[in-house]
Amino acid sequence: MPQGSSQDAGPGRVHRVVAVVDQNSNPFELSCAIEVFGLRRPELGRSLYEFSLCAAEPSVLMRDGFFTLSGVADLSALAAADTVIVPNRPDIEVPRGPAVLDAIRAAHARGARLVGFCSGAFTLAEAGLLTGRRAACHWMWAGAFRARFPEVLLESDVLFVDDGDILTASGSASALDLGLHIVRRDHGAETANAVSRRLVFAAHRDGGQRQFVERPVPKVPDASLAPVLAWAQERLDRPLTVPGLAARAGVSPATLHRRFRAELGTTPLTWLLGERVALACRLIERGEERLDVVARLSGLGSAANLRARVKHATGLSPSAYRRRFHLR
Repeated sequence: MPQGSSQDAGPGRVHRVVAVVDQNSNPFELSCAIEVFGLRRPELGRSLYEFSLCAAEPSVLMRDGFFTLSGVADLSALAAADTVIVPNRPDIEVPRGPAVLDAIRAAHARGARLVGFCSGAFTLAEAGLLTGRRAACHWMWAGAFRARFPEVLLESDVLFVDDGDILTASGSASALDLGLHIVRRDHGAETANAVSRRLVFAAHRDGGQRQFVERPVPKVPDASLAPVLAWAQERLDRPLTVPGLAARAGVSPATLHRRFRAELGTTPLTWLLGERVALACRLIERGEERLDVVARLSGLGSAANLRARVKHATGLSPSAYRRRFHLR
């Protein structure tokens, strides 16, 4: 079990998430954190986390002076945090305050899970916690990050990186992608799907941020893949092939591959496998114990293939996944 997960919060205690606010922090990512971790979930009838904000100073001027934040806890709140969301700021050249960096280091040393949204990777790297580790940051700052922190294994074309006890998201909106990933890791796919429906946001966006990198707009944009994706998702228990998907979309297999790469940053078969594994996980959470049935309904074929695919995707065997995430 990864360090700092909600499963380690202790019996009867809700996992505590604390977000650190720094001078010039971006309020959008804080709002994403509050929306995912801080609200009671009416769609589930319970709260998933205990959430709070803290800061090194009594009054914090937010990004571009839009407003001032006050009335939050001081950095001592991190002592009880199971997950710490570190500050992100657009002024990446300005060093973070030593008090903030020391508090983040102390939280990591005692086993808290650390999360950085967008430029939060700079905070974690300044704290010396990303040396030799994988991380993500916004594609616009990838060059500056690599130049400043060459010892970090930056993955600049992904939406987020889960490196166990340290997780980083590439950009502002991908804070929601990472937040939902954390909910999925802590509480299972069914719960994450419920939260995503409430947010009206995809529970899992395929591909990476390379699909958002600035580039010339084609003179004749390709048609959306949405219809063929929806069609395939309703038929995951049936044989699906790239030529079949291409025929449904009314294009050649080569054009389909190109559109998948352009829109989703992945291949048709990789997308299809991910959808089948996600469906298998939902079926297991809902109580289906017969692995051959799960494999058939999800299109994974055999129980052996199901075991291998679920293990690769979640780090858990189907039986362990059921014990952790079965909906009661």
